[in-house]
Amino acid sequence: MSTVILIPARLASTRIPRKPLADIEGRPMIVHVAERARESGAGRVVVATDSSEIADVVEARGFDAVMTSAEHESGSDRVLEALRRIDPDGVIDTIINLQGDLPTIEAAAVHAVLRPLESHEVDIATLGVEIVDEEEKTNPNVVKIVGSPIGESRLKALYFTRATAPWGEGPLYHHVGIYAYRRSSLERFVALGPSVLERRERLEQLRALEAGMRIDAQVIDTVPLGVDTQQDLERARELIAKRVG
Repeated sequence: MSTVILIPARLASTRIPRKPLADIEGRPMIVHVAERARESGAGRVVVATDSSEIADVVEARGFDAVMTSAEHESGSDRVLEALRRIDPDGVIDTIINLQGDLPTIEAAAVHAVLRPLESHEVDIATLGVEIVDEEEKTNPNVVKIVGSPIGESRLKALYFTRATAPWGEGPLYHHVGIYAYRRSSLERFVALGPSVLERRERLEQLRALEAGMRIDAQVIDTVPLGVDTQQDLERARELIAKRVG
């Protein structure tokens, strides 16, 4: 497979001003994410942004950047525009969409998201982690995967929700927001436009399920810290300082 890792990053942020450029151990957060992506060895790393400032920062660190529209409603829209700009001839057939606010993600996790695509029946791949913290099971900020187990480390996704689901005895799984698409699947997904359940749950991946696309989740061991608040940013700084130290 010819693979690219695209990291969408926009400068505007409601909770943390200029979030992609937030300093963590002397480097902007977006650079930490790009470094983890490069360490994965999964493919070329490109930051897709609407900010020349972000582009300048990542290029100064030796990464590629591509400018995209400021009008996109979602990261997937930005990723598709970036793909078409860097690969107009359609050579790249697999795309990893890695969120730019996951500075603690492990390189192995970036590579692991490709595994479900080994099955030709899978349109989109993602990651999940079994929830062990009881508070997270009822936390609406923790997105859960409802899925059918396929072997010991994979789920065929049936639904994604902020509610506590499924009901009854058994494990619950935390969804990790990184995706791997076949090129045709990404193009179809973006062309569909937002769906009813997507808008209701505020979860973009439901658009694919409503359209009959198949999403499989590779189960990994560790949830990377997503930086959504100032508290998250301070925690990321602590974790990365320990890793560097």
